[in-house]
Amino acid sequence: MRYIEFGANKTKVSEVVLGMMRIWEKTPDEVADLIECGLDCGINAVDTAPIYGPSEGKLGEAFAARPGLRDRVWLQTKLGIRPHPRVKANYFDFSYEHIMESVDNSLRALQTDHVDSLLLHRPDALMVPEDIARAFEELHAAGKVLDFGVSNQNPAMMSRLAHYLPFPIAANQVQISAAFTPMFDAFFNANMENDAAVMRDGGILEYCYDHDMAVQAWSVLQHGYFGGVFLDNPDYAELNEALERIAADHDTTKTAVAINWVLRYPAKMQALVGTTRPERIRQSAAACDWEMTREEWYEVYLSAGHQLP
Repeated sequence: MRYIEFGANKTKVSEVVLGMMRIWEKTPDEVADLIECGLDCGINAVDTAPIYGPSEGKLGEAFAARPGLRDRVWLQTKLGIRPHPRVKANYFDFSYEHIMESVDNSLRALQTDHVDSLLLHRPDALMVPEDIARAFEELHAAGKVLDFGVSNQNPAMMSRLAHYLPFPIAANQVQISAAFTPMFDAFFNANMENDAAVMRDGGILEYCYDHDMAVQAWSVLQHGYFGGVFLDNPDYAELNEALERIAADHDTTKTAVAINWVLRYPAKMQALVGTTRPERIRQSAAACDWEMTREEWYEVYLSAGHQLP
């Protein structure tokens, strides 16, 4: 396993992070076993969010069932996505009151006195940076949150927020996979007259690189916006052939190759894996056992149907 230095304290955090969105039907012991499996592979990081249904509560029960387990993991949760009381949809809330209430609710559910990282989950158009900064300062001073980050925010949003914070933004959690590459497409096609040249994110990867922020990639095995897994998907036959060939060359699996591709970008990269299968956890961890060559990286990119100018 490889590790990055996360946040102001440069905490040693694994490049592969266990996502806990799909543990709803697991027992406390089963959840604890998943975390133990990750730890055995060197994965010391766990990610959750209150919008993931009972995920936080399940994690808290696992920590209670397995004394000492909480102290062995780096724990991250998020806030800001709320079910609307009258419309059948979610909305976003980064108000001071909700931030403070959400963190206290998460700590109770997780049965812990602090989280190591707290992310603002997607952007809130009505966010007031001064209010967010006040909440973050109070949570940090109380020892409830050690580092803070964002999710799915562009450089303009992060820059505005950073102007008011007394400490740096530690991470941005965004969607990246070999089959979801708008950030790379715009990078390659700068000043071109084609659709790929449209920069939809404002340069997230570049901003995070320049500000020493972790880039936490989600849906690393998916295509489109929750379009499904591209592994063994006939619509991505050429991509799977490339993954299979590279996997054979490195004596590993297509899962490991696909995740290695995400981690190969030269920044503080992390990959969130949402599996509840121990074998898939081990395959994901194996992505850090080797480094993809430049030729292999571009082969995967091109095999996914992308073009270079």
